[in-house]
Parts: sequence; structure tokens; C-alpha cells
Amino acid sequence: MAYKEHKKSLHPRSFHNNRYDFPQLLKSLPKLKNYVFKNKYDELSIDFSNAKAVLTLNKALLSHFYNIKEWSIPDGYLCPPIPGRADYLHYIADVLAKSNNNKIPKGSNIKGLDIGIGANCIYPIIGNSVYGWSFVGSDIEEESIKSSQKIIESNNSLKGNVHCRIQTSHDNIFAGIIKENDRFDFTLCNPPFHKSQAQAQEGSKRKVQNLTKQVVKKASLNFAGKSNELWCKGGEVAFIKTMIKQSKLYSKNCFWFSTIVSKKDNLKFIYDTLDYVKPIEYETIKMKHGQKISRIIIWTFLTKEEQKQWASKWQD
Repeated sequence: MAYKEHKKSLHPRSFHNNRYDFPQLLKSLPKLKNYVFKNKYDELSIDFSNAKAVLTLNKALLSHFYNIKEWSIPDGYLCPPIPGRADYLHYIADVLAKSNNNKIPKGSNIKGLDIGIGANCIYPIIGNSVYGWSFVGSDIEEESIKSSQKIIESNNSLKGNVHCRIQTSHDNIFAGIIKENDRFDFTLCNPPFHKSQAQAQEGSKRKVQNLTKQVVKKASLNFAGKSNELWCKGGEVAFIKTMIKQSKLYSKNCFWFSTIVSKKDNLKFIYDTLDYVKPIEYETIKMKHGQKISRIIIWTFLTKEEQKQWASKWQD
């Protein structure tokens, strides 16, 4: 096992390392002005505890940095913070580069599988825009698939590069999604973090209190989210342990499996599961977004020789 301490801020290639340039964002999406104000430091900002403000900011960021002009999600669905999602992809790019003479492989022949694409299609949008990669996105909720499909059809850059597949089984993660002849260079997953709706609401309350510096008794989810997006039985640990065990069945279909781990205390249980299934190697990459620290766990079942052979096809 390798544990790496990376820069404790956003990835060096991130478009989001500096403060939000609201004058530029307003040019990309004028209606953002409805939510922009000067804070106590006389700086332009938005109310990050306001779900509509966060949604509109996301639209502006996607338009300005990723050339996505048509993006919307149904009411109540998860509206993810874009800088953190982008970081995940930048670190995956670094992992791929290690097998490619330290050069990031780009283009649509590099294929990712997004487990839980949600209604927002964020990972495929960023991965395709920045690196030209193609994606398959899976989700267990039909409404999420319909929403992501609508985003894909509304943006020419995504058409033909992103495809959606519905997961019909609550017990399976890869079965029914990965086909026999599929070859994915990596998988991504932002698993449900919480064990229950009550735990998710409590987490949101803490977040709003941190943002507003005020005591609140109840808070709505400022990034929203449906039940399957935010919580599942057993929470993050149970979901990831299932993913790791099932990944072995598809050991030759994918180079690198990966997932986000939000809670440090969960790492021991995840490492135990990895040691049980015995991948050839696994690694932990630490990320920091403001006050929040999360980790990417990556693992592969390919031998060094198989990794070399796989990567050689990236040059074709």
C-alpha cells in the first residue's frame, strides 16, 4: 500500500485554484447577477447555503471553463461542487500518466466508467472537456439517467462521447453495466456518504452553520440530492466494500478502479477489504478542498506486464 500526501489545495492543473472571477462568470451567465453580492470584505460572492445560488454558479462555471452551454438538473437532485469533482479527474489523469511515460493520455480512446453519474453528468463533462476522454455513466435511478442523457443531447461536445446505462439491481455495481468486451481505463465513484436521511440532514446542518457562522436547527441540503445519491444502508463503507469485492469479477475489464472516500475513519475497513481481494497494487491519494479533506482509493488487478500492454494501446 502506498499513501501519498499531495498539495493541500486544489490540483495544480485545476481551473479553480484562484477565487471565483465573478465579473468573468457574469459575462458567461448574466443571470448569475441575481445571486452575487459584496460580502463584508467588500468582495463579490454568493450565499453558498442557498441551493439556487449554488446551482446558478455551477451553470456559470460549466459555461465559462468547460464550454457547456446547456445544463440543468431536476429539482431536488444533487448539484455537486465542481472544483472538487474536477480534482478527482486531474488525479486520475496523473495516475494514467505514470503508465504513459509521464504523459497524460488524451482523446476519446481513453474510456472511463462513472459509477453513479447522477442527474448532473459532471464527471463526464469535465473529463471530456479537459482531456477529451469518453465515458459510460451508470445510475440506478431512471430519472437521473434521463437528466444526464438530456445534458448529453443538448451539448454537441458530449454527443457520441458519453453514454448512459441504467443499473437495474440494487445489489450490483458492475454487473449489468460492464459488458464482456468493455475495456475501461478507469472507473470513478462518489459513493453515498451517509447511512440514513437523518445523518445526511445533520451533515447539511453542520455545513450551513460553517458557511453562515450561525446556529441553525434544521437545514436544507444546499447541494440537494436524492436518497440514493446521499445515503445507503451501511453508508460509505458498505458501498465501497461491495464495490471492491465485485471489482475482482471484472479484473481484466478495467485498468484502474477508483472511488472517493470521505471519512478517514473508514480507511481501515476499506484497506482490509482490499487486502482480502488482493489487487496487484492499490494507492491512496489525499485531496483538500477548503476545510474538507477526502481521499481517492485506486486499485488494479493487472500485473506490471499487463499494465504495460494495456497502456501501449493508448498510442494507437
